[in-house]
Amino acid sequence: MSSEDLFDPSLLPIPSSTSTSPPSTTSTPSSTTQPPFSLPPSYSIRPLRRSDYSTGMLDVLKVLTTVGDISEAAWTERFDYMASSKGTYYILVVLDGEGKVVGTGGVVVERKFIHGLGLVGHIEDIAVARDQQGKKLGLSIIQALDAVARGVGCYKKGISSDIVGDVLSIATTSLPAN
Repeated sequence: MSSEDLFDPSLLPIPSSTSTSPPSTTSTPSSTTQPPFSLPPSYSIRPLRRSDYSTGMLDVLKVLTTVGDISEAAWTERFDYMASSKGTYYILVVLDGEGKVVGTGGVVVERKFIHGLGLVGHIEDIAVARDQQGKKLGLSIIQALDAVARGVGCYKKGISSDIVGDVLSIATTSLPAN
């Protein structure tokens, strides 16, 4: 794990188009057989990095909602806070072949007293750049986040109601029941 990564990238399943070797058996159970999603050729998926301020992350989020004028110093402060909250924030990005962020989403892990101090994963802020929509990147992001949530031990996952349109209807029917 790079010190720049928000979380351990081994939690991410290996997408079928970027896999050059057999999937790791140390990752989530779904990655030990067939990848749960695919990406267009030359696209990749990874944890959010501190350096993503300059790779288009905030522009992608503007597709979803109001972002505001965020300075690089404010970005770094928020990233460092999230990174220090181990086991809570799992934000990932999809990159095109040029290394530009074209999609993002996250899982926020809530700690409960029920279910033996269980964990619940809240999938939020799924966003895909307008010029990248129609490639099923949103669905791939949700499937990757579902695998991350399972990998960290969430007994239940939910999708934020802020996600609208076809992505929500596809996502809610695509997530495996626990």
